[in-house]
Amino acid sequence: MLSSDGRDDDAMQTCYWRYKDYLREHEAHFPPSAYKLASSDWYHNFNDHHAPHDGWLERAEFIETGKGERWEHRTLALRIRLLAAYHDAHIEFYYPQVYSYSFQAPAVMRGHMDWRYDEMRLSQDNKLIHEIEWSGAPFVAESHWLIEANDVIYSWLPFNSPPLAGGA
Repeated sequence: MLSSDGRDDDAMQTCYWRYKDYLREHEAHFPPSAYKLASSDWYHNFNDHHAPHDGWLERAEFIETGKGERWEHRTLALRIRLLAAYHDAHIEFYYPQVYSYSFQAPAVMRGHMDWRYDEMRLSQDNKLIHEIEWSGAPFVAESHWLIEANDVIYSWLPFNSPPLAGGA
């Protein structure tokens, strides 16, 4: 079944090169980790074990902390953990400071299914926007996430490695 937006047909290659051009044109404004990730050759290679494509969501954790006399100056971080597509590792995305987010999931009785596509771009005020589309099961609507943050840090955690410091 082809996607109605053309991402699953031959036009996908053209879209990919336009996206790479966009990244190069805006490199100076991109957060460093996000740019390195989005512009890497392996990240959008669906055959690379490190790519998130076809990964399964295991956890999305919000971490809200405060500073100030009454801890009233609040910040929000987000950590997303996936089971990698080849089931040989976990992939984590950590957003140190989240400014806004929108998660739309019309039907998740069988989970979010596969991480289908994602795109990193800049908002009008040069904040990172990470848009993620989950595949949905046959005949079930896709889930769609938008995360606006200061940056995203990617981690590859093979099953034979120790957990990250600070809990995982």
